[in-house]
Amino acid sequence: MPAGELRYPSSISCPQISQATETPMEEDEAWVWAQIKAEARRDAELEPALASYLYSTILSHSSLERSLAFHLGNKLCSSTLLSTLLYDLYLNTFSSDPSLRAAAVADLRAARVRDPACVSFSHCLLNYKGFLACQAHRVAHKLWTQSRRPLALALHSRISDVFAVDIHPAAKIGKGILLDHATGVVIGETAVVGNNVSILHHVTLGGTGKACGDRHPKIGDGVLIGAGATILGNVKIGEGAKIGAGSVVLIDVPPRTTAVGNPARLVGGKEKPSRHEECPGESMDHTSFISEWSDYII
Repeated sequence: MPAGELRYPSSISCPQISQATETPMEEDEAWVWAQIKAEARRDAELEPALASYLYSTILSHSSLERSLAFHLGNKLCSSTLLSTLLYDLYLNTFSSDPSLRAAAVADLRAARVRDPACVSFSHCLLNYKGFLACQAHRVAHKLWTQSRRPLALALHSRISDVFAVDIHPAAKIGKGILLDHATGVVIGETAVVGNNVSILHHVTLGGTGKACGDRHPKIGDGVLIGAGATILGNVKIGEGAKIGAGSVVLIDVPPRTTAVGNPARLVGGKEKPSRHEECPGESMDHTSFISEWSDYII
């Protein structure tokens, strides 16, 4: 297979009898985990200095959830929040909730497909702090919904300290999420982020002041939010919309439209905004609107 090419093995496209009891979600997880272990073995051979690290984080583990729990536990531990405690917490949560594992696999695929700098699944698992912050947040959110809020907030604090990503544990995050670069991302308590959304660094999904209640943005499926964008208040960003880098959004953005500027305006005008057919959260197309919006020339 050519380097970098992603292809399901024949055993997955044509399941054997031994796989008959596996669901498609379990098959997908098994395939991605097999890819991660193969990549780790290759990298250990190419770079012996990383062999011990790759063995302890990936190759010594029997499943993706065990590897991920081990890695998060070591990343987020402190002198008073022990890695063994965090490992047990993450492993028990991932093992008991298949939807969390499916979301992790979808996030791995999102990074691998959408980010040309992502050279492998194992690279994302080990080194992408946006991916790791998102998985850790999902566990914190699970704890929040179980009324284990002091622990959820403690994890939230450690995630923010270690990864520079601040997601309130009450915020609801979909799957297939790419937090690209991730530094400085802030997502408030009542925010909702849909599926297949891509968010660049220094994005804020915030409130408008000291008001309580439902006060943060609602991001639809397939949305792309460019670097440094700020979206404030209980506004809705419609499915497949695009928010340009550095924009400040204070009102709803219709589906399949592009909002740019400070304050943000719709490309094509408010009455008949230009609409696109592709899903920008997956295509990662940041600049195709420029010719319609500006005569900017270097």
